[in-house]
Amino acid sequence: MATKSEKKQLVYPLLPLRGLLVFPTMVLHFDVGREKSIKALEKCAMTSNQLLLSSQEDGQVDDPTEEDLFHIGTLAKVKQMMKLPNGTIRVLVEGIARARIHRFTKTDEWFEVEVAVQEEQDFSKSNAEYQALMRSVLQQFEQYLKLSKKVDQEAYSSVVDISDPSHFADAVAAHLPLKIREKQQLLEELDVMKRLEKLLQILSDEREILELERNIHQRVRKQMERTQKEYYLREQMKAIQKELGDRDSRSAEVEELRQQLEQKEMPLLVKEKVEKELERLERIPQASAEGTVVRTYLDWLLALPWIETAQQRVDLRRAEKVLNEEHYGLEKIKERILEFLAVQRLSGKMTGPIICLAGPPGVGKTSLARSIATALKRPFVRASLGGVRDEAEIRGHRRTYIGAMPGRIIQGMKSAGVKNPVFLLDEIDKMANDFRGDPSSALLEVLDPEQNQTFSDHYIEIPFDLSDVMFITTANNVYQIPGPLRDRMEIIQLSGYTELEKLNIVKQHLLPRQKEKHALKADQMRISEDVLLMLIRHYTREAGVRQLERVVAAVCRKVARRIASGEKKRITVQTKTIEDFLGPPIYRYGAQEEEDQIGVVNGLAWTETGGDLLSVEVSVVPGKGKLVLTGHLGDVMRESAQTAFSYVRSRAGQFGLQHDFYENVDLHVHVPEGAIPKDGPSAGITMATCLISALTGRRVRRDVAMTGEITLRGRVLPIGGLREKSLAAHRAGIRHVIHPLDNVKDLRDIPQVVRDEMEFHAVKHMDEVVALAFVEPFPLEEFEGFYPTDKMPDILRNTFSGEGAHQ
Repeated sequence: MATKSEKKQLVYPLLPLRGLLVFPTMVLHFDVGREKSIKALEKCAMTSNQLLLSSQEDGQVDDPTEEDLFHIGTLAKVKQMMKLPNGTIRVLVEGIARARIHRFTKTDEWFEVEVAVQEEQDFSKSNAEYQALMRSVLQQFEQYLKLSKKVDQEAYSSVVDISDPSHFADAVAAHLPLKIREKQQLLEELDVMKRLEKLLQILSDEREILELERNIHQRVRKQMERTQKEYYLREQMKAIQKELGDRDSRSAEVEELRQQLEQKEMPLLVKEKVEKELERLERIPQASAEGTVVRTYLDWLLALPWIETAQQRVDLRRAEKVLNEEHYGLEKIKERILEFLAVQRLSGKMTGPIICLAGPPGVGKTSLARSIATALKRPFVRASLGGVRDEAEIRGHRRTYIGAMPGRIIQGMKSAGVKNPVFLLDEIDKMANDFRGDPSSALLEVLDPEQNQTFSDHYIEIPFDLSDVMFITTANNVYQIPGPLRDRMEIIQLSGYTELEKLNIVKQHLLPRQKEKHALKADQMRISEDVLLMLIRHYTREAGVRQLERVVAAVCRKVARRIASGEKKRITVQTKTIEDFLGPPIYRYGAQEEEDQIGVVNGLAWTETGGDLLSVEVSVVPGKGKLVLTGHLGDVMRESAQTAFSYVRSRAGQFGLQHDFYENVDLHVHVPEGAIPKDGPSAGITMATCLISALTGRRVRRDVAMTGEITLRGRVLPIGGLREKSLAAHRAGIRHVIHPLDNVKDLRDIPQVVRDEMEFHAVKHMDEVVALAFVEPFPLEEFEGFYPTDKMPDILRNTFSGEGAHQ
């Protein structure tokens, strides 16, 4: 038997085929309408009447290129051409041999290629293995023809007498309704033995599929016969009821629900459940209250989006544009959201971490979630979980009484109308629990991508697929979220806005929105940046912009009233008229800059509403050594105060105090705004500095604020929330912040505009805090008992006692 080889390379016109493939020895006619293809036929008619037929990988491409065509095709002879009235050409071709394209010699007016024709194997000598394989293929082909209705039954007689194995394989493959890529694989297979084996496997698979189709068809036919029988009996029942005048509203109700069921697409399990409940509803008497329960249940099953999905394509450029238009700043947050969307675009699935937007009120958590839905062009659903303490709010009520209803998750899916909305679970940290269950535990199944494919609602009682839903949650304090629930979410922290960011937000978003709400035209109200800065500094002190929007709305109302009364047609709001509109300023910007004081230190704290400035005060009075703490302090802050006091006692000599100074005095530590709970270890160095100031009579710098945890030996330990605390100091006019050395890594999270206007001092020991915080620093010799003279740190020499000291 000869080996396969290629003839010398020849040049032929190429005719691209869409949805069609021609095998060697195959005779076929088809219509040609594309301009390049018609020119290729004309060129073929002028030469040898031979051309190469190559199929397109994608039949939808109207103007294919070299990359769109398979590089192994069939060399064919054009036997007949006939021009049709519509301008197309009907051509009759006969396949000659396989040919491989080596290169394209012409691609502009028509395709012309240089090919090498593949020589067929010599089968002149009989081979038992080939004969056995051909018989198996023929047997499978015969069984396939008996089952298939797509192939003409005469196809068997056209291939049964073919003795050449290669021609036999091509003839059988030509009669099979295969996909173009599968036919191309058979065309590219030059080894006839392997080609016959592939063909045998394909025929075997197709025969099994056809047998399954026949079984399914028989089952469907039986079901249709049963359905037609039921329909016939129902129609008879309707006719009997009509003759007897017994046509009640229940029958009409059931008929209406059946029509809805026919029009609704849903899984088979749900459809069977609906049909069962419909039969049950028919048997329930009209006056029974149970009928109302069943009817409501059916309405829910028919209204839920079991299959309906919103068509969406993640457009990152559009998403970035929407986020930038609707939100100023928040660059890291936007970048993280765009990364999340990019992963969804590449994977094509919504599986992945559940986003939790955490931050103070008014920083834009809910509006960010709404912007994500807008960018994805998907419905937006919001469910507020604040105050939810009943597990049934999440999982629904059991259908054991009138008034039972699904949980908020299923309710949200019904209002969305599709199974892949953007679902916002707002205020997830405000949930509680009582004897009725723990709603946070019920949310574990909802927010777990591995479990929510079969979410079970007590009311629906049928698993509902939540895997396509994009869940986003919001929280003010992530530490109030239970650990297992927090573990299922990726926390994205939103801190407060800087003064510059607030100014841009109010100019670009808040002011135009409030003008529109109050029917004020652009030229009817003018307000300068100085006025807006005055509103930010003296009438609000918050991490977000919610109160700022209320203040802007109040100004707009005042202007609208004056314009509506005819007093003025245009009003320019000035700084001197703000007090007439809003009253005297509520906050004093830079209030800590008035004077240096003894026993008063600016501390920094983190709260749910962002950073805050705490003024810690200490008073020394005659007594017996008691330490009194007031100001609604938590246990951790009380321990910090006790630790600071013990540190001062251990260093009494260093600060010029008698070792038993505490036996004749009482120390009263107070943190103002006593109605507000305060807790946390980060006030340690603040309290220690305040105690030292009160006991030694030394003033503390008024433009310094500090945060850090203290140990008994005076070490300063790292704290959290440095960004929020720094923003609070910036809002209050503070220009120097003392923080632990280990928190230097957190400085990069602080906005550049804040870092440019403030100085940050990193310390690792309380002695460095003492050197930085006091107006009149302790003499260096007082520290010699602790630091050797030759190893004294520069921070103790380069204090504020020189240049820049406040005298």
